[in-house]
Amino acid sequence: MAKERLGFIGVGRMGDPMARNLLAAGFDLSIYDTSAAAIEPLKALGAQVAKSPTEVASVAEVVLVSLPTPDIVKKVALEVASASRMKIFIDVSTTGPKVAAEVATALAAKGITAVDAPVTGGVGGARKGTLAVMLACPRDLVERVRPVLEPIGKVFFLGERPGSGQLMKLANNLLSAAALAVTSEVMVMGVKGGLDPKVMLDVINSGTGRNSASVDKFPKAILPRTFDFGFAIGLLLKDVKLCTDEAAGLGVPMIAGNAIRELLAITALRQGADADFTTIVKTVEEWAGVEVKG
Repeated sequence: MAKERLGFIGVGRMGDPMARNLLAAGFDLSIYDTSAAAIEPLKALGAQVAKSPTEVASVAEVVLVSLPTPDIVKKVALEVASASRMKIFIDVSTTGPKVAAEVATALAAKGITAVDAPVTGGVGGARKGTLAVMLACPRDLVERVRPVLEPIGKVFFLGERPGSGQLMKLANNLLSAAALAVTSEVMVMGVKGGLDPKVMLDVINSGTGRNSASVDKFPKAILPRTFDFGFAIGLLLKDVKLCTDEAAGLGVPMIAGNAIRELLAITALRQGADADFTTIVKTVEEWAGVEVKG
């Protein structure tokens, strides 16, 4: 027996594998994206293609959105608010707590509940359905949305306050960025000092320096010089900016966080905002005059 029809707006790099997992779980899916190339593979798998975000929200009670920036999320949320059927708006993007609260207020005025549900785990986790889903919504809605979110990954309930999921996501992404930035610096230092980068990673991953960059990003995308881990430096910079701005608003010092933000900003300028976030090592390499490669 087929499950309910869901809407999914934004089926790009992260949205595509999440949508695929929802289709595989038996949901009917109505999708929209500005890119025809993004839509076609999902259409071939049985997704129904809508002509606009509003059309998606007119055929599905529950609509998920995976969009690149807070401004686009706000624009789409306001656009679909007048749709005839949508009652639950699930945002799996990274927008920050302020925008999540603004969206929740705007949609509540239309009788729609906004569900704050950003995800972490990268494209690989999206493909495997093993993302961490940071859920914030009214408590009585948790079990309603859990079956929708579980094909995407493991659900963690952060509370009822809109933006709580976003705050957790920003904390996670700053830690991820910190690991990549500092690992880049120590790896470049080691190579310039004559150490073998592969042996360095073996040692780091066997000891207390082990982290997400040393385990995954360096072996898979930096040592081979492919720089294709699957997340743009401009998007990571956006997330870190949101985090440091949120911390400033809360009166929490972000000394290390702001240093990482600067390194990301320099890399985005040098490599281009669309470059893979693993290219952060190139900034350090250029200054040091060496390359970290296998």
